[in-house]
Order: sequence, then C-alpha cells, then structure tokens
Amino acid sequence: MAQVLAGKTALVTGGTSGIGLAVVRRFVDEGAHVVVTGRRQSALDAVAAELGDRVTAVRADASDPADVTTLFETVAARGAGLDAVHANAGVGAFGALTEVTAQDVDTTFGTNVRGTALTVQGSLAFLNEGAAIVVTGSTSASGIERGLGVYGASKAAIAAMTRTWAVELAPRGVRINTVVPGPTETPGLKGLAPDNPDALLDQIAGGMPLGRLLRPEEIAAAVLFLVSDQSSGMTGSELLVDGGSTVA
Repeated sequence: MAQVLAGKTALVTGGTSGIGLAVVRRFVDEGAHVVVTGRRQSALDAVAAELGDRVTAVRADASDPADVTTLFETVAARGAGLDAVHANAGVGAFGALTEVTAQDVDTTFGTNVRGTALTVQGSLAFLNEGAAIVVTGSTSASGIERGLGVYGASKAAIAAMTRTWAVELAPRGVRINTVVPGPTETPGLKGLAPDNPDALLDQIAGGMPLGRLLRPEEIAAAVLFLVSDQSSGMTGSELLVDGGSTVA
C-alpha cells in the first residue's frame, strides 16, 4: 500500500511525548519528513535518535514568538515548504476555581491559545498547494469537567479560532480542522495527579464506555486522516476521538 505522506513535509509541535510523538511516528511511517518541536532538548534528542534523518528537531516553546521565528527559519532553510501541520503543543493545570492562579491562566492560554495561533500564522508562508492543518482540541472544551475550567476554556478558544480560520484559509485551498481527543493515556494526563497517577487513570478508565483510556496512536490515526486526501471535504470541523466519553 502506498504511503499517505510519501515525499511530503510535516510540522508537529509538542511532538516529543504523548499524542504529538505518536503523530510524529505515524507521519514518518507514512513517508513524511517531520519537523518536530519540543521545549526539552533531551526529549528532542531522543526523538532524533529514534527516527534519524526522517525528522528535524527544533527546540521551541510554542508560546514564545522568538522561538517560533527560529522554528520557521528552520522550515525555510529546508526549502520544501509544509504539506501538513499539527499544532499540538499544549499544557494544562488541574485546579478548582478556588485554587486557580493568575499564572495558571497565563501559562495555559499562553501555550494553548497563543502558541496555536503563532504556529498556524507562522506556517502560512510555507504551506504547499493542498496543505492541511490540524489543531489539538479536547473534550474538556465542553466545560463540564471539574477542575479543568481554565484548560477547557483554552481548548474552546482553539476550536473557535479554527472555525474562523477555516473560512479565511478556504480561498487558498488550505483546510484546517480540530481533532478532539477524549481521555488519553499520556504523560500530561498522568501529571494531573503526580502523587498517584495510576489511581487517576483507573478512575477515568472506569467511566469510559470502552472501559479503557484512549491510546495516543488512536489519536494519531485521526490526525493522519485529517491531513490526508481522505478528508478532502472537511474544514472547520471537529473530529471526536473520545472513546464514547461525551455520550456516556
């Protein structure tokens, strides 16, 4: 079977762990060269060691305009443009309204909202004909998950921006969609309960219709679909990959 992204170039931000790393691996498996970003050099080095010359690793904080400029200087230097972009970098803090700090709000919105906007905006000059963009949303955008008010609000903002950008980018033939994961077994989810992550994961899995958490590879499959020609009729859409959690 032909590789879906053979000969193409992709960008994945926040691609050193969890969903982002699964997407990088899947894109490489499908023939793409992937520019991958992360904030930790050691994690980037590990990705580069695993995937070799199929990736270009760039240390960049998505919320930092200077780092984003450096990222796209690297994209420009490769001279191949971009066929697929996955704006995935994100953070989240768990805390009830009485516990949320100004720093929690600034950090969460800085990475999730500003970082996504800077990434998509910066990619525009390099998008090849037929390019597609995917941003990572969350079922937490529904606003009904206790302790995730700030995180959920940031993901709701991303969904709203994406719908607007879909209209703006359509004349260029560029599609942009949001993948909406449900609870997925990632370091980020475990980090919500650092003292006892296994208990948290078991509790969440127990409330899932499938009886388990989602796997990062399942989200990566949806991202691949959204950047491929198989989804050519979709833009401004939200693709739920939630294990049935939103209807449970």
